[in-house]
Amino acid sequence: MAGPRGLAEARFPTWRARRPGRSGACWCRSFYLRSATTSCSFSGTCSTFRASRFSSANALAWALWLGHFWLPQILKILGAKSAEGLSLQSVMLELVALTGTVVYSISNNFPFSSWGEALFLTLQTITICFLIMHYRGETVKGVAFLACYAMVLLALLSPLTPLAVVTLLQASNVPAVVVGKLLQAATNYHNGHTGQLSAITVFMLFGGSLARIFTSVQETGDPLMAGVFVVSSLCNGLIAAQVLFYWNAKPPNKQKKQ
Repeated sequence: MAGPRGLAEARFPTWRARRPGRSGACWCRSFYLRSATTSCSFSGTCSTFRASRFSSANALAWALWLGHFWLPQILKILGAKSAEGLSLQSVMLELVALTGTVVYSISNNFPFSSWGEALFLTLQTITICFLIMHYRGETVKGVAFLACYAMVLLALLSPLTPLAVVTLLQASNVPAVVVGKLLQAATNYHNGHTGQLSAITVFMLFGGSLARIFTSVQETGDPLMAGVFVVSSLCNGLIAAQVLFYWNAKPPNKQKKQ
């Protein structure tokens, strides 16, 4: 029966490095691990220490995650006590896409820095769904929606859910994102303004989705996730362009007050 060393060597490829120029030089064996590296001292001793996994992709991912602690869209709705201009169908489809990303990432054991902001955006998006219903006078319906969503999420994260179902949910993100953003764009065009849509949130989502193309490739290597963010960037770019176009446009009730 192989010992720990034999099992490790069978699992990870190794290489040998010789430190020249010393009679007491040693041969050392180092595993190709991201989290460790081996060095040789001049005395001929070898030491292994934990290496930093901090990379540009990792730093960018965590910056995006921390950046989403801002809650401009929710604060704007609460401040105005209105969700005018926001399409409930669009927000719900965005929630479907975000949920798919979170569940898919957890199921595939992707590093948290590669999808952490999606979890926070999911919480933010479901809050926006509830606020839209609440300010439409449908608070009971909103509470029921929260309860149903919690049960569906628990079912998706359950070991009983096949990985094929989770992968299908992630693949459905592309049409969900496209249809959701087009619905919001159509609402903006029909109203002639963006209502309570937060410009900060829109530009943050646009920049975040662009950056996520890079971080998803670097940290997960999953083409499905990268493809979702490419489509998301195009759609978020459309909404960002509308925000700029309707920058000085205001809802009719505000124009009357002035």
